[in-house]
Amino acid sequence: MTDSMFDLGPQARIVARLAEGVTEPRLAHRTPCPEYAVRHVLGHLLGLAVAFRDAGRKDLGVTTDTSPEGALPDIGPGWREELPKVLDELAEVWRDPAAWTGMTRAGGVELPGEVAAAVAADELVIHGWDLARATGQPYAPDPAALEAAHALLLAAAEEGDRGDGIFGPVVPVPPDATLLDRTIGLSGRDPGWTRPA
Repeated sequence: MTDSMFDLGPQARIVARLAEGVTEPRLAHRTPCPEYAVRHVLGHLLGLAVAFRDAGRKDLGVTTDTSPEGALPDIGPGWREELPKVLDELAEVWRDPAAWTGMTRAGGVELPGEVAAAVAADELVIHGWDLARATGQPYAPDPAALEAAHALLLAAAEEGDRGDGIFGPVVPVPPDATLLDRTIGLSGRDPGWTRPA
């Protein structure tokens, strides 16, 4: 067992609750992700939950090899049943210490198991915030997942390895900002973002 293990379940449940609160009209709302409506964030969450579930199982193949930079993600008709199910499966897989050891793959990238878990936490924390902001829901992420996301994004920012995907350049925030706001800023988002009227 690795010392850095934490339970992804609480954050997965928070995301599932936020998704449950998305009404049909809200699916078209804009989000803090430039080009993504709420339906696309939900589609991305569904895809990443499957990918990181399979990465934890070391069940490598199409689901773990597909880059998130490809086609715009979207939801199908059964997403309301599928998303909470795969989020539960994701959390369950990462409760096994074996998921945290050795190498795995997600998004076509080879990485250590414990790093994959931190990336999964980061995705759930940041896109949970995206959903909450875009749909006007309150948001308080799981503290362990938030700590993992912050550590991952801070390390990436210090290495200058930002890439050109959804996560853009760091947005400066006041030094006394909350950990959530600092994490959101590190992800390339403005913590003060609100949905355009």
